[in-house]
Amino acid sequence: MLTRGLAGSLLVLLGGLVVSTLPASSPVLDADALVALRAHPAGRMLGLTVVLTGLGLLAASWLRLCRRVALPHGESTADRLALVRHACVVWSAPLVLAPPLFSRDGWSYAAQGTLAHLGLSPYDHGPSVLSGPVVEAVDPMWLDTPAPYGPLPLALGDLAAAHTGNPWVLVVAHRGVALVGLLLLAWAVPRLARWSGVDPALASAVVLVSPLMLANGVGGLHNDLLMVGLMAAALVVAAEHGWAAGAVLGGLAAAVKVPGGLVCLGVVLVGLPAAAGALERVRRAAAVAGVAVGTLVGLGAVTGLGLGWVAALGVPGTVSTPLSTTTLVGGALDRVAGLVGLGPGPLDLVDVLRTAGTLAALLLGVWALLRRPAGDRASAVATVALVVGATVVLSPVVHLWYFLWAAPFLAVLRLDRLGMVALLAASTVLGLVAPLDSSLHGAYLAIVLGCLLVAALLPVLLLTRRARARLGRIAHASPARTPAGGAGPASVAQPAAGATVPRTSPSVIRPPLVDGAE
Repeated sequence: MLTRGLAGSLLVLLGGLVVSTLPASSPVLDADALVALRAHPAGRMLGLTVVLTGLGLLAASWLRLCRRVALPHGESTADRLALVRHACVVWSAPLVLAPPLFSRDGWSYAAQGTLAHLGLSPYDHGPSVLSGPVVEAVDPMWLDTPAPYGPLPLALGDLAAAHTGNPWVLVVAHRGVALVGLLLLAWAVPRLARWSGVDPALASAVVLVSPLMLANGVGGLHNDLLMVGLMAAALVVAAEHGWAAGAVLGGLAAAVKVPGGLVCLGVVLVGLPAAAGALERVRRAAAVAGVAVGTLVGLGAVTGLGLGWVAALGVPGTVSTPLSTTTLVGGALDRVAGLVGLGPGPLDLVDVLRTAGTLAALLLGVWALLRRPAGDRASAVATVALVVGATVVLSPVVHLWYFLWAAPFLAVLRLDRLGMVALLAASTVLGLVAPLDSSLHGAYLAIVLGCLLVAALLPVLLLTRRARARLGRIAHASPARTPAGGAGPASVAQPAAGATVPRTSPSVIRPPLVDGAE
């Protein structure tokens, strides 16, 4: 299992060198064989085939790992958690030194950090003001746009650029920053899972080593991984050390990308007494917001980057993505209106639907603040999952890696059989289709081949009789509390002195299911 997953990661790395965008000055391009593969459509299709084969091996190994930890056969929770974390290290290792896979965003991070190091605000200047290797692989779409990120990743990029101007070394440094988010998830997810009575080893397996995480979080090198790691840590810290400490981490999550601040809803609810009324909720929300915003603004002041990110928030929305529900529905309505000669001008309904989606997500957040249960840790996690998931669904622009925002909070909930199967299937699909994103723009033959390969892999992984039985066993075991021999109720993180003890529903704790034979 571990060896097969490692082989899959190595194949993703090797194939990624063929299909990914690289700076023209990269030393690997001195290899004539690699240059020949990258120069011909057949070579790129071969590289894509290698990548998808590797992702298929990773997905199969991951599902087997999930089944292994879900049916422990007497192994302790600590042993199963150690196995999951070991798999995470082994399977991620080949991707650490890889270029940004399936997206050019990592090259933009390197250029933006260089801008900050040179004293040029990434909020006022695009990478095009630079010259040399650091901008050779930046997506032309973002050459003249300001950075839409908070000051935290830019300040860390500034620190890396102070030591090297090599773009590949810079993106490896940024991947190291992203992996801090993975470490935070490895620490926080087991604690969040115990709040709901969910097996922490299985929850960790679903989050840390899924195809979604490895392809989009580790390989794709996106700031979203650091953001969601800080979000998960904020909830745990708020419950165990008080709302103020949680609010600081919520502010740091927003200092990566603004949606990270949504975790502050959970920070508010987890620290309130169960009987908290609307006025007390609003007061606590104002206090949490004050600390979080103070952290965000203070970080901008300390780093010298200021609040320029506010004006750049609309940059991601300048593109249309097929995963955005509001964009798809709005575009379809525009086309229908144009055909019948009734509607407004082109794209008007798209703008209306996008705005309506954003407002709906905001209203849902207000409703959750006022109506969701307070003082219940499991309910606070569910609230964050609800609001973050709705934000992704209703967002005007959605990329594959946006689903990383919700996955950790969904995986630690007591999902029913259908919900768990859906989460496993979605994590598989969203990982396998990662190579079909922007890295293949213009390579239409490779895209067609990739779609055919994905269409062939998915039934094998998810729809055959054996695959359905495996998913069923994982889903059947998923609500079980930590099995005998593992960490029991005594291992549940206790609140700090003086903290509010959360309400616990009698339905949260169920006896462990009997291990079944495969």
